Amino acid sequence: MWRRLSFISSCIHPRKSSLLQVHQAPQGLKFVEVFTTEIVNPVKDGISSIQKNPFITFVLGGPGCGKGTQCEKIVETFGFTHLSAGDLLRKEISSNSENGAMILDIIKNGNIVPSEVTVKLIQRAIESSENYKFLIDGFPRSDENRIAFERIMGMEPEVVLFFDCPEKEMVKRVLSRNQGRIDDNIDTVKKRLEVFARLNLPVINYYAEKGKLHKINAVGDVDEIFEKVRPIFAAYK
Repeated sequence: MWRRLSFISSCIHPRKSSLLQVHQAPQGLKFVEVFTTEIVNPVKDGISSIQKNPFITFVLGGPGCGKGTQCEKIVETFGFTHLSAGDLLRKEISSNSENGAMILDIIKNGNIVPSEVTVKLIQRAIESSENYKFLIDGFPRSDENRIAFERIMGMEPEVVLFFDCPEKEMVKRVLSRNQGRIDDNIDTVKKRLEVFARLNLPVINYYAEKGKLHKINAVGDVDEIFEKVRPIFAAYK
């Protein structure tokens, strides 16, 4: 949509790169017409795309809670871009970079990658996307992660989803999915669950106090769980 603005100036001179048209007027004044553009995309499922800052949703939950599957449903229904912190890390590992080798050692030990490393991978993915709505899956998992994200990105999430699932169910799901991932074995899964339980609670409590947390019972089939998720995003306009 083109928007036309007119104002009077006696000293403004247009640069070559500007979309300015200058008209001479009586008494030596100049009328300067400025044309700017706005990209206006249609409203989809209640969420308008006229927004300068990214619409960030954190998706939290232990390994095997089903958050990845639910992210696929959210992407399909509401047009978000899904950024999995784990997938971004694994992609970096496959690049055979020094950074990737360091990440591999940390994951094998069931620990969390340094916050700054993960945030910069997320930042790079956001900046390279044409979308503005993002699901950040599996991050932050600690207060340090959260603080690093806010410091580096200069923003907070609009929504935080927490998929709550019993530990026994998560272990069963992880061991049965057989995706060939280096961290899908019983010992590593148990370490990941221990780390998640110890570090994730402060993050959950922080966003609950800010009124941004939506706790989802992640037991049930995929469609049943998604029906608990759908109203959260349908409410945003």
